Amino acid sequence: MSLPSLTSDPAFSICVYCGAKPGDDPAFVETARQVGRWIGHHGGQLVYGGGRSGLMGIVADATLAAGGRVVGIIPKALVDNEWAHQDCTELHVVDTMHERKQMMAERADAFLAMPGGIGTFEEFFEIWTWRQLGYHNKPVGLLNLNGYYDGLLTFLQSAVTHQFMGNWQMELISVNNQAPRLLAQLVQSAGLHYSVRGGAI
Repeated sequence: MSLPSLTSDPAFSICVYCGAKPGDDPAFVETARQVGRWIGHHGGQLVYGGGRSGLMGIVADATLAAGGRVVGIIPKALVDNEWAHQDCTELHVVDTMHERKQMMAERADAFLAMPGGIGTFEEFFEIWTWRQLGYHNKPVGLLNLNGYYDGLLTFLQSAVTHQFMGNWQMELISVNNQAPRLLAQLVQSAGLHYSVRGGAI
C-alpha cells in the first residue's frame, strides 16, 4: 500500500483526528480553534472526518475562517450521526470506514491526533502502525493537551519495558502539549514549507 502526498495549491495538508464531542475542558475547544487557525493562516489544508459536531466541527470552522481549505471525508452511515459539514471545500461521502481512512491518509502530508474518544484512538494507532510497517513515512503527532494522553503514554512505555514494543516505534511519533509547535514540527518533518499570513499564531 502506498500513501502519496497531496500535491495541490496548499502549502501542506494535515490530517487531524479528534473528538466528535467538545469534551469537558474549555481548553479542548480553544485548542481546536487554534489548530484550525494555524492551518489556515499558514496556507495549509485540513483533512478530517467531515463532521460538524464537537472538536471536528470546531477545527474545520476555524480553518475555513482563517482562509484554509478543508477536505471532509465521511461514510454514508455517519452523515446524520456526525452532522456532515456541508461547508467543507471538498466533502466526500464514501461507503465504508476503510475508504474514509484510506482517503484521509492519501490526502495528508502529516497526521495529528488531538483529544478524542475511541474513534480518535483507533485512527491514531492505525496510522502509526502503517508507518512502522513502511506503508508510509509521513510524520505522526500526538497533542498531549493538559496531560490528556499521559495515561496512554505511560501504558505505551510499559509495553516497551515488557519488550512488546521497541523505543524505535515510540520515536515514530512526535508528542507535544503545544499545538503550534507540534504543527510546525510535523510540517517541517514532512519536508514542506509554509507561508505566514496575517494574524498567524
